[in-house]
Amino acid sequence: MGAHDWGPVVVSVVLFILLSPGLLFQIPARTRVIEFGSMSTSGIAILVHAILYFCIITILLIAVGIHIHSD
Repeated sequence: MGAHDWGPVVVSVVLFILLSPGLLFQIPARTRVIEFGSMSTSGIAILVHAILYFCIITILLIAVGIHIHSD
């Protein structure tokens, strides 16, 4: 077996956890534009966070080219 690239896996998991709506922050919130640690979510917030996730992961994996190799 050759070396495996763990960069996309690590970046995806970390971003998925950090960008979960309501965990650290939520855009848009129910009463404001942004709320921190509300632990609640809505459909539009899920859509906004999914778009943020896609944009950030695309920048990190394709433009920056993060790679973590293991033998």
